[in-house]
Amino acid sequence: MFSTVIDVLEIILEDCASSEQKGEAYALLESLQTFEFSFCLHLMKEVLGITNELSQALQRVEQDIINAMSLVRICKMRLQDMRDNKWVDFINSVTLFCEQQKINVPHMDDKWVARGRPRRRAQDITNLYHFRVDIFYTVLDMQLQELNNRFTEANTELLLCIACLNPNNGFNAFNKDKLIRMAQFYPTDFSPFDQTILQNQLDTYIMDMRSDDQFSSLKDIRSLAEKMIQCRKDIVYPVVFRLLELALVLPIATAGVERAFSAMNIIKNWLRNRIDDQWMNDLLLAYVEKDILDSIDNEVIIQLFQNMKSRRYKL
Repeated sequence: MFSTVIDVLEIILEDCASSEQKGEAYALLESLQTFEFSFCLHLMKEVLGITNELSQALQRVEQDIINAMSLVRICKMRLQDMRDNKWVDFINSVTLFCEQQKINVPHMDDKWVARGRPRRRAQDITNLYHFRVDIFYTVLDMQLQELNNRFTEANTELLLCIACLNPNNGFNAFNKDKLIRMAQFYPTDFSPFDQTILQNQLDTYIMDMRSDDQFSSLKDIRSLAEKMIQCRKDIVYPVVFRLLELALVLPIATAGVERAFSAMNIIKNWLRNRIDDQWMNDLLLAYVEKDILDSIDNEVIIQLFQNMKSRRYKL
């Protein structure tokens, strides 16, 4: 793929009539055919490869929290292992790639000079320090720090507690101790008396859920909450239902919410900079829930608008 891109740029450089495009092609060739670009390209490929499964797991509509937390731990371990033990293998693979592509490989003990900068003003560091410390270590440390900030021990424990509410596979993930621990995270919502009630209520709740066929086919926490309201189980198990409410409110950074914000950037563009809240909400709803809207027959929508008020012409 890399060689193909280079070939295309060389063709543009030779055959293009526009001097501006030739200049852009030449600048791109100069940038691409450097050791630093190849180094960063390989580093990006390695980091994205390590975090790929975690990214996919976090973006699924039906998130498997337990497996996602396991992937977080594995990603941290792999990134740390790459930082501590994989430098030699990594730099050798980059060097081999550059030799195959006929890209000049700098001597690591030479003084590092930034591209386009005079040598007399260069920092007093070697190429080895620049590539290993300034880039390799820095990128991996940033990734590790981001994972640690996003998934602290408390956050991870809380997410694992929430996963115990999942009704999938006959409430297979249910764990009474973890749900009691979840309640302890919120002393203002669960008093000591509520926590005492919760211990007994959970035993009755899980026996009821597993013995009721209405709850046997549920797949996620949202559908469980809806079914409990329909069957008035939220009144029977008010403390357990409070846990469900918290579980539904907490994951505010799910993929669905991120997609909604992305949709807002698409819908509220510079042509619609004066759009009001209600109109934007309607457009967002139509954009985000387009799968549901696609399932509605156009004739039904036409009849709905036709019946809103009398019209001179039939729609």
